[in-house]
Amino acid sequence: MNYREFARTGWKISEISFGAWAIGGAWGQQNDDESMATLHRAIDLGVNFIDTADVYGDGRSERLIARLRRERSEPFYVATKAGRRLSPHVADGYNGKNLSEFVERSLKDLEVESLDLLQLHCPPVEVYYRPETFEALDKMVSAGKIRHYGVSVEKVEEALKAIEFPGVQSVQIIFNMFRQRPAELFFQEAKRRKVGVIVRVPLASGLLTGKLALDTPFEADDHRKFNRHGEYFDRGETLSGVDYETGLRSVEQLRSLVPPGVTMAQWALRWILMFDAVSCAIPGARRPSQIEDNAAASALPPLGETEMTAVRRIYDENIRPLVHQRW
Repeated sequence: MNYREFARTGWKISEISFGAWAIGGAWGQQNDDESMATLHRAIDLGVNFIDTADVYGDGRSERLIARLRRERSEPFYVATKAGRRLSPHVADGYNGKNLSEFVERSLKDLEVESLDLLQLHCPPVEVYYRPETFEALDKMVSAGKIRHYGVSVEKVEEALKAIEFPGVQSVQIIFNMFRQRPAELFFQEAKRRKVGVIVRVPLASGLLTGKLALDTPFEADDHRKFNRHGEYFDRGETLSGVDYETGLRSVEQLRSLVPPGVTMAQWALRWILMFDAVSCAIPGARRPSQIEDNAAASALPPLGETEMTAVRRIYDENIRPLVHQRW
């Protein structure tokens, strides 16, 4: 496993880290024993950064991570998120009182006295124009409730606005072969300001594993079934906002570029690591074999110029018109 500097924190984090949404909920049925085996395997493989949220399984994901801390001696960092408990989910809810309550709950579920990294969980765009929200986070840092804070965003524009606040250490954003816009202006600005970039949905909700098909069944509580058109939350979180059939056709074009002995998921993750603004990618995993496959991407050789150009061409021809200006 290779490691990268994370913002201005002084941390060195695994460039392939662990996204813990899938062990909390909205991906079909979970099995806690299997989830714990997967988390343990991640630590075995050198993963030292885990991303979660208070709403993943209503705290289930955070509690599993707390159990992992009890069972392992190796140090690792945990990033959690807050804000999506708000109902309605409006900008006014991102105030000091509510954020403090969310933090206290996460401290309890994670069984810690201070959160390593707290991220605002894809708040409404108005929040990025409210200095008082970030002042509340600064106060929690001063009080020792959180060590650092960042934001998780839906859109590039939100990311660019967020990093104007000096206390923002990191931005979590969707970036993959089917969502390439962040590599333009945002990555440049993140590097300039020494802001960490956490890449979520790196495999486009499984599309870029090459294992999905038109007749792949999804369970009723899998967001790839119930949120494919943005029925419950931002469409961009599911399949990167790409039309499913278009995504499958594009995967078939990409498949011929994958070198022998490498899975498509590994190759797609290695493509992300070609961008030095990226601090880490956080693919999800529900079984030990999945984290083994993901972690192996760190050791792959860089993609060549021919491969990078081919990926861009497929994106420009098939995907760009659907997603580029939306997020």
